[in-house]
Amino acid sequence: PLSDDLNAHRGALAERMGIDILEAGTDRIVGRMPVEGNTQPYGLLHGGASVVLAETLGSIGSAMHAQSIGKIAVGLDINATHHRGARSGWVTGTAVPVTLGGSVACYEVTIADDEGRRTCTSRITCILREQPPGA
Repeated sequence: PLSDDLNAHRGALAERMGIDILEAGTDRIVGRMPVEGNTQPYGLLHGGASVVLAETLGSIGSAMHAQSIGKIAVGLDINATHHRGARSGWVTGTAVPVTLGGSVACYEVTIADDEGRRTCTSRITCILREQPPGA
């Protein structure tokens, strides 16, 4: 389970979409989301749903890194490529750090369907800032 601070990065939208965080460590963050309820009218996983899953994982990873160096994570830049849609079951996202520095955190996120086929790949970059006085 995530700490309250990190769970805040999950967000209300991610909660409504059914995103569960399965693992949150320094070397990777894993989450999953049901396809049902997150589909387009013709029954495929909505591309925006994949981006929300990727953003959630990248945001949690960035926040974890920022906390570890006494900073805060602000703003996300998302570059996503959609490969295929999923029709049923779950999609699982795995975020791994590419760059973890003092001013930026960058994660590669791969989202795959139940058969292990990539549905989306993303690069999530977050700026890290000094904590405001008194925070």
